[in-house]
Amino acid sequence: MRSTLKTLLLLPLLTALAACQSLQSSDNFLGVITPYRLEVVQGNVVTKEQAALIRPGMTRAQVRDVLGSPLLTDAFHANRWDYVFSIRRQGTEPQLRRVVVLFDGDTLTKFEGATDLPGEREFVASIDAVKAARNTPSLALTEEELKALPAPPKPAATTPAEAEPAAPARTYPPLEPRQ
Repeated sequence: MRSTLKTLLLLPLLTALAACQSLQSSDNFLGVITPYRLEVVQGNVVTKEQAALIRPGMTRAQVRDVLGSPLLTDAFHANRWDYVFSIRRQGTEPQLRRVVVLFDGDTLTKFEGATDLPGEREFVASIDAVKAARNTPSLALTEEELKALPAPPKPAATTPAEAEPAAPARTYPPLEPRQ
């Protein structure tokens, strides 16, 4: 009797575990529910604009100011800095880019991997998961729109007597007793 009861209690647990395994192996459940995928961003984004500022002869500090701290610095190759960037985001293609900066002592000698770097706008567009058309309203009026606006009403001439009466002066008790 006890073994039958244990089997009946164990059967739903095993079924639930099997369902969890099947969810992990597919992208969606019954074509309706898509599980959340963690967004993974690693490294430094190096753009065309940053690469354009890098010149041979720069110091390590100057390169760090432009590109940021390198993701990888190797103890065995002290003259090499690796800038690696990867991103996996739902709704966008995964990206992986590598840039290598080589030094001779404290002076930059070579900058490798800068052939296919995106510009800042291209990069932002590539990681934008929402590709819907965005109708951003203009925040400034054109000359024609300014002319089409109605003229503001002129204030009515008021005499000093018609002006709002001043509030009565307030009197407050003294803070300290008089002596």
